[in-house]
Formats: sequence, structure tokens, C-alpha cells
Amino acid sequence: ERTLDDSATRRVSLPEPFLATDGLLGLLINVAGGLEVHEQTIAANLQAELPFMATENLLMAAVKENGADRQQLHEVIRRHSRSAADQIKQGKHNDLLQRLQTEPVFEGVDLEKAVEPSSFVGRAAEQVDSFLQEVVEPIRSRYQDQLGDEPVLRV
Repeated sequence: ERTLDDSATRRVSLPEPFLATDGLLGLLINVAGGLEVHEQTIAANLQAELPFMATENLLMAAVKENGADRQQLHEVIRRHSRSAADQIKQGKHNDLLQRLQTEPVFEGVDLEKAVEPSSFVGRAAEQVDSFLQEVVEPIRSRYQDQLGDEPVLRV
């Protein structure tokens, strides 16, 4: 005689991952299959928001270069960030860096270096390359005859 203590769990927990995977693959094929990446639009949006994202880096650079007070720097950045945000809401460009350049506490700080986009990605590029090489490529090799030479995603 068998017990029924886990039959409900097995009826749900075993098929659910397959259904989820089917849903993800459907999204990949139907949504990402026609995905177009507009690099210039992405770069423009990044440049518009990057000064706000880099405020911590700017603060730390000013402390390191000038020995400035963190609380004072925070207040300067907060005041200029709010003004720059008001400018953006009026349809103007983000002038946060230009505003901060006028402040004596940022004298000698390379503001452009602090907002270099590549300094915000950490190890992401290496992790993606590693994942593609160690996980995706063996699967692609195993199913090469079904996949053909066409890449799965075009970016």
C-alpha cells in the first residue's frame, strides 16, 4: 500500500519547472527574436542619467583628492542634483557635472573620469563571457545539427 503524503507535491512540483521553462522559451522566441538594440539611444539615455548614478563616486573622489568633509559634499551634491533634475523636467539637458565643476570642494577632481560608464559594470563582461563559454557553448555544440550556424540572438 502506498502513502499519499507527497503525491500532491509531486503533481505540482515536477511539471511546474517545465511549464516555466516553456514560458521563458516562448518569450525568448516571440519577444527577443525581433529585438533591436539602438546603441545611440542607449548611450544618450546613459549619459543623461550617469551623473546622478555617479554621485557617490564623485563624493569619494573629492574626499580623496581634497580631504573634503563628506557631509558638506553630500549637501553640495544634493543641492545641485535637485537643480539639475528640475532642468531635466523642463526638457533641458543634465548639467550636474557643469554645476559641480563650479564648486571649490570639487577643485582638482576629474569629474569626467568619475562618470566613466565602464567603471560601473564591475565583472559583468567577464561573467557573461564565462557563462557563454562554459554553459551556452557546450549546449550549442551538442545541438549544432538542430540549431544550424545562425546565432540564436542578434544584438
